[in-house]
Amino acid sequence: MKTDTADRILAYLKEKPETTAKKLAEFLAITPQALFRQLKKLQRENKIIKVGAPPIVYYSLQNREDKPMEVSLPTNTSTIINENFLTITPQGQILPGVVGFYHWCAKQNLDIKKTAPEYIKTLGKYNEFKTNGLIDATKKMRDTFVEMFLDKIYYLDFYSIERFGKTKLGTLLLYAKQTQNTKLINEIYLLTKSQINTLIKYEKTDAVGFIPPTISRKIQLQKELAKKLQLPLPVLNINKAVNEIAIPQKSLSKLEDRIENARSTIFVDENRKFDNILLIDDAVGSGATLNETAKKIKARGICTGKIVGLALVGSFKGFDVINEI
Repeated sequence: MKTDTADRILAYLKEKPETTAKKLAEFLAITPQALFRQLKKLQRENKIIKVGAPPIVYYSLQNREDKPMEVSLPTNTSTIINENFLTITPQGQILPGVVGFYHWCAKQNLDIKKTAPEYIKTLGKYNEFKTNGLIDATKKMRDTFVEMFLDKIYYLDFYSIERFGKTKLGTLLLYAKQTQNTKLINEIYLLTKSQINTLIKYEKTDAVGFIPPTISRKIQLQKELAKKLQLPLPVLNINKAVNEIAIPQKSLSKLEDRIENARSTIFVDENRKFDNILLIDDAVGSGATLNETAKKIKARGICTGKIVGLALVGSFKGFDVINEI
């Protein structure tokens, strides 16, 4: 292969800013395999961007303002950001860790060296609510509802944190549900499997239930997560009945409306009995759906021990106020 192939690709994209791999291969007179090796190399070097997925994919030059800033951060700072930060661009690019943080700071016109330690400080204050990777939201729920039917409820993370917006898990969850993207669902599985398994052992769970979605989608996050987890436990048959118009919980602003919605649409079709049950939901605002599901399980005598709720992400509202962030 000629050594100037990459330069020829860049020159072509200057003349024709948006093109396909097929047109590039024809122009360069090289095999698709050789071309894709060059395209991947140029992507790694942040010289070009790829937009789309097969069969519709276009390549263009990387815009100057979209390039990661050449700023060196301390190793420990980079490690924490790589573990906790992720953003998805308006163009649909997944930018994890430091690369994503560079991009976010550039969009906000923020000094990366100043903002990085501020992010870590903020993250640390929210992480104070975690014990062994779990956030105990039991007190918050008890303060929310007149009667609580869950014995305990945990979050794996908050949906968002002050100033910096959605957490890594919150971002993945939002776009996984909206786009039904299996790659994002797999990322959620990898991030959560250890904590879920640990909680099952800790609470001596012998059955699990997944809260069904309101909006019908071809790829449902909860079903895909259940498949990937492959939990060696019986799964409760929990169903969501939808009337003429599907009303998501998040669209209801009043707590009483959320309770009514959950009470009238969630059904537990189960005759077996278990000691301790874990109910898993993807995201929790008020907790009405989990609480009403637990109520129905207890009313039918399905659980003889504890019912524990788990949300992948939950709202921070209701926890102690974090100051000076």
